[in-house]
Amino acid sequence: MLTHLDSQGHANMVDVTAKAVTFREAQAEALVRMRPATLQLIVQGGHPKGDVFAVARIAGIQAAKKTSDLIPLCHPLLLTGVKVELTALGEDAVRIVARCKLAGQTGVEMEALTAASVAALTIYDMCKAVDRGMVIEQVRLLEKLGGKSGHYRLQDQEGGEA
Repeated sequence: MLTHLDSQGHANMVDVTAKAVTFREAQAEALVRMRPATLQLIVQGGHPKGDVFAVARIAGIQAAKKTSDLIPLCHPLLLTGVKVELTALGEDAVRIVARCKLAGQTGVEMEALTAASVAALTIYDMCKAVDRGMVIEQVRLLEKLGGKSGHYRLQDQEGGEA
């Protein structure tokens, strides 16, 4: 059932008034593929715009806090924790993992996905002058805890590693 549609099929914000406040957490990832020279520039700290990972981390945290301003039917949430980790993956990629948590009446999947996405976009923005061919891929939910639907883990769905 699509919860953001009313009985006439019109978009609406889900009413969570009667839902209990429970612990909720979500983890999402994004990958940014780039030329090996671009990744080396980032990792070695030689980028003229500064510390790419630090700026992307802050952008991801800010984005998580602003998710309801970006996605029309998301509830504004009082996040109690946001963590964005960036790791060089092989010789040509950056893996971004965003974790969001709170005690609330609705989940934080969109906040984690938004954090990972905006961190990836920030890497693109900072590095586009040296590598316009970067590709942002594999933005996906890795795990969520809490709420009526319970625990979800991507690795349980795919049999792979999250």
